[in-house]
Amino acid sequence: ADADADADADKYDKTKKPIQLKFKKAAICTGGRATIPTNIPGLQKAPYTTNETLFNLTKLPSRMIILGSGVVALEMAQTFASFGSDVTVLVRSKKLFPRSDPDAGPLLRKELEISGVKFLIQSKVTNVETLSLFDEGEDDLPLMKLSIDYSNDNQVQQQVDLECECLLVATGRTPNVENLNLEAANVEYSSEKGGIIVNDDSQSISNPNVYSVGDCTAGVPRLTHMSGEMAKVVVQNSLFDDDWKLSSLVVPSCMYTEPEFASVGIVSASPDDDNIDVFVASLEHNDRAILDSDRVGYAKIFCKKGTGTIVGCSIIGNRAGEIINEVTLAMKHGIPLQGIGRNIHCYPTTGEAVMSCGLQLINSKWKRLD
Repeated sequence: ADADADADADKYDKTKKPIQLKFKKAAICTGGRATIPTNIPGLQKAPYTTNETLFNLTKLPSRMIILGSGVVALEMAQTFASFGSDVTVLVRSKKLFPRSDPDAGPLLRKELEISGVKFLIQSKVTNVETLSLFDEGEDDLPLMKLSIDYSNDNQVQQQVDLECECLLVATGRTPNVENLNLEAANVEYSSEKGGIIVNDDSQSISNPNVYSVGDCTAGVPRLTHMSGEMAKVVVQNSLFDDDWKLSSLVVPSCMYTEPEFASVGIVSASPDDDNIDVFVASLEHNDRAILDSDRVGYAKIFCKKGTGTIVGCSIIGNRAGEIINEVTLAMKHGIPLQGIGRNIHCYPTTGEAVMSCGLQLINSKWKRLD
């Protein structure tokens, strides 16, 4: 055991000469980290948590404040509220997911509020004060006080001071591209642009022998399954002379709250959009949803006006992350919405909702029978 310890010590001995590895092709997969805002007084010195450190908690915080309102923020908000924490989410905009499906934000907020989550809309943290690193009442939990400007539901500006034992910062991701000496390999990158700049083959635009995968790459979704697909692209293109393109990927996403929220493609259009047809099937009358006593949600499919060409899909409901894959496959291979409508689905399943969207389009072509 002592010999193994000595070997490990030697391996990390910084006084030794660095090992040089030669390669024909290389992939940079250094990932990303939580973005910590630098414009909030007191935050940098506060004992905040991120998605990486949150699970190190050994006790449930009585009060939790979450800075940010994206996927990680809302998943953790509902989870800790269900555990019994008093959870407040600070939302920078007027509603959740302002650039997504216009119906999603209000519905998800309502459901999370039922779970006990509180929201402060159009909020701005003006100061973070660390009251104690270890609060006597909570043993090993710190105590912080946040000063917050926000708007209530009547758009009246207000100010409040809130204390918490856990401050979760969930304001986005920063690529891990610093301190890699990428300049020596002529690998162009920019933290402002989101990481290593690549072409459609996932190659560095300045060094074609170097590839980039995952959150350290500029211009790609920050999703685990996107990183996995990019790894396939790099293996095929670098080792087997294939021609897989990042631009060919149709990438769905899912937020694992209750209910789940899954989407793919363009989902920001409203029903009165001149270029988009929107087909919606509520889960209220879906027999599987009725049997499961979980009738909240819908499937919504967006098509090019006057066609069945699918450009996006938004699903809220139980197992939305599994249902979305059928629509993603259709988009990837050019299957129109009518094809989903004609695809036989098992009964009773929540997935029948996307079939119902297809049937709406088919039935809209019916002619009047005299």
